[in-house]
Amino acid sequence: MNDTYKLGIIPARYASSRFPGKPLADIGGKPMIQRVYEQALKANLDRVIVATDDERIKQTVESFDGHVEMTDPHINSGTDRCRAALESSGVQADWIVNIQGDEPFIDPDHINALLGLLEKGAEIATLVSTAREMEEVNNPNRVKVVRSISGEALYFSRSAIPYNRSGHAHPEDYYIHLGIYGFQSDILQKLGEIKSSKLEEFEALEQLKWLENGYRIYTNVVDSRPEAVDTPEDLLLIQKKYFL
Repeated sequence: MNDTYKLGIIPARYASSRFPGKPLADIGGKPMIQRVYEQALKANLDRVIVATDDERIKQTVESFDGHVEMTDPHINSGTDRCRAALESSGVQADWIVNIQGDEPFIDPDHINALLGLLEKGAEIATLVSTAREMEEVNNPNRVKVVRSISGEALYFSRSAIPYNRSGHAHPEDYYIHLGIYGFQSDILQKLGEIKSSKLEEFEALEQLKWLENGYRIYTNVVDSRPEAVDTPEDLLLIQKKYFL
């Protein structure tokens, strides 16, 4: 791992239907994007870059001496924005970690867990955690994952998978997908050549087109989950929990 160049990229869009300007939201005196950046720096990464489409975010990142790359505002996914930032940066990275820009207290060990999977040869790596209650298992906004014995992801769905025919399902029978990904650099480039697929369109999950095209995604199970800021209400809860 020491001879491998490890790059973290944080996609950060200004526009958001539920929370416009979210990356610049103040959390305890720092913009959220800065808190994500500083947490990422604690992991075993050689460099961290913010990939944005907005000049305000760019200026904010530069104000705390962070690395930033401007990307096309019409890019639809975080994965595509990571790929665009990698190309424009000119960094010759071996492994890339796509870090969620709305998790201000992301655990650096989660990033390191992905790096561990990449070190073992995983094409694509991601994290899962055991479900905590059946309510989230049945929530279509919580993506579920079915894994093989070796940890390879077999399928992702917004439905409660696997289906429990007995009717006596328990939360610990299910895995919830966490949105962070790690990629071998050449694989990330190849993913950009894949067209949208039926499975992706059905579930609105881009990782399904990767599986449908034969790419393998390996998972690591973690106990903790980062607190995400999806709405202004989420921000208020974090402010109260950590800073009031």
